Amino acid sequence: MIQVGDKMPAINVTVASADGHKAVSAAELYADAFKAKGVDMVACLSVNDAFVMHAWGVAQNAEHITMIADGGAALTKALGLVMETGDFGGTRSERYAMVLEDGVVTLLNVEAPNSFEVSKAETVLNAL
Repeated sequence: MIQVGDKMPAINVTVASADGHKAVSAAELYADAFKAKGVDMVACLSVNDAFVMHAWGVAQNAEHITMIADGGAALTKALGLVMETGDFGGTRSERYAMVLEDGVVTLLNVEAPNSFEVSKAETVLNAL
């Protein structure tokens, strides 16, 4: 599994936006409260396709969040954060929050199963 101090893998993912979809290297990817702390980008990555990620972003009014589709789970696998859910959904990503500085992991909070504490926005903001 990726750890603090590791570089982000150079895996291509799909970024969904109002302008459509485009392939971007995950190594190049870096809301207002976060920007005030010097954060360049807040992103939400899911093992899903770009169309679902775009629709999810629209439904959640996530206009300041970059929605990233890791459809084949290539990046999730490279990070070592795969969760197999069987018939419930198949290959998915564990829930986590990661902070990168110049492509190097400076914070990695991986949630325990069925939990939502260490990856929520408030926890990450307090750590910045």
